[in-house]
Amino acid sequence: MIAVFGLILGIVLGLIFEPQVPIGLQAYLPIAVVAALDAVFGAFRAFLDGIFDDKVFVISFFSNVLIAALIVFVGDKLGVGAQLSTAVVVVLGIRIFSNAAAIRRHLLHA
Repeated sequence: MIAVFGLILGIVLGLIFEPQVPIGLQAYLPIAVVAALDAVFGAFRAFLDGIFDDKVFVISFFSNVLIAALIVFVGDKLGVGAQLSTAVVVVLGIRIFSNAAAIRRHLLHA
């Protein structure tokens, strides 16, 4: 329940204050969002499987975002940032859809 309240509060605050992302960080925001979504879908799947651990979720959430941003940062320094961004999105997208399929099977038995 606390997580839902925090999500709603974050959305409302974002709509009220309309935060601006600095130009230097704009390339990392979509990657961070996809990495965070991967952690959230994984946590929901673990919850349905009965193996959810809040410590694992927090560590996986922040490490996913940090590692994905680091990969894109290294790609930017090497001049292949767009390609590595695409690779990160593809890998995390596959994980998100895999978790979504497991969640669907759990909830709908299909």
